[in-house]
Amino acid sequence: MRSKAERHRAIQEIVRKEEIGTQKELVERLRQLGFEVTQATVSRDIAELRLARVALGKGRHKYALPSTELPEDVYEELRRQVGLFVKDVDRGGNLLVLKTAEGHASGIALLIDRLRRDEIVGTLAGEDTILVVARTEEDARALEEEFGGLLLSGKALGRPAPS
Repeated sequence: MRSKAERHRAIQEIVRKEEIGTQKELVERLRQLGFEVTQATVSRDIAELRLARVALGKGRHKYALPSTELPEDVYEELRRQVGLFVKDVDRGGNLLVLKTAEGHASGIALLIDRLRRDEIVGTLAGEDTILVVARTEEDARALEEEFGGLLLSGKALGRPAPS
């Protein structure tokens, strides 16, 4: 059985190169590549990868990758995701733990990784928890403050609390 990470990479490659307009088409394409998937699995993958369905005109649509290529795009997407889906930020030594709404940890951890910041050694994500390893305790303190600020700014904008 192939891993979720392999499936996500395949989906990104398919969406980058082909005009896939429905979940059914994506399921069929993945099956052609040897992935055993259901439409429910693909639906979750689409949400986790934050794919957008964009109009092509004449009633046609296709899935597209999120526009997070530039560092400022990544940070803006991180700000949005933290505001929407992070419930709590906690720190112990040089480690941060971000609690998220179920199913959102991996997407947010990916954005943190894409920041490519020297003070972040790496991340590890589960279903609803992200472990962020900071280089030093001082770096962790600063990151805790920064992520906490993003969390509060999302609540200040009147966004609903994650379930």
